[in-house]
Amino acid sequence: MKCPYCNNTDTRVIDSRPAEDGSSIRRRRCCDECGKRFTTYEKVETIPLIVIKKDNNREQYDRSKIEGGVLRACYKRPVSAEQIQSTLEKIETDIFNREEKEIPTNVIGEIVMEHLKELDEVAYVRFASVYREFKDVNTFMSEIKKILEK
Repeated sequence: MKCPYCNNTDTRVIDSRPAEDGSSIRRRRCCDECGKRFTTYEKVETIPLIVIKKDNNREQYDRSKIEGGVLRACYKRPVSAEQIQSTLEKIETDIFNREEKEIPTNVIGEIVMEHLKELDEVAYVRFASVYREFKDVNTFMSEIKKILEK
């Protein structure tokens, strides 16, 4: 770290502790050249995730959209709020673990369906019927048959 007083690149960390917000680390440093002390903050760099829509428009990732879809799929199902939040965390972890700057909505939809299938099969079919735009009862039935075969 470069000293803000003399521009020397040899500085030492004297003390490290979590910052007040808990999302960064506060470091006290000392310059080996001039002896002055200064403070730096270390924070995790977040890459803004862009979602590529079906019509090729791009918009910033919004967790609330996934949350809304999952909540609608789980409506009046025997699924607790904790289970839903846990599933949302797993979905988001899978999305961000891909380490991509842009992700198509179809990939997000498949990740959501994968987790909903584990959570509640009815919620999965509800979500899939909207996401995959089932046109008729036969499409709906073929998806249900896939679940029953397993």
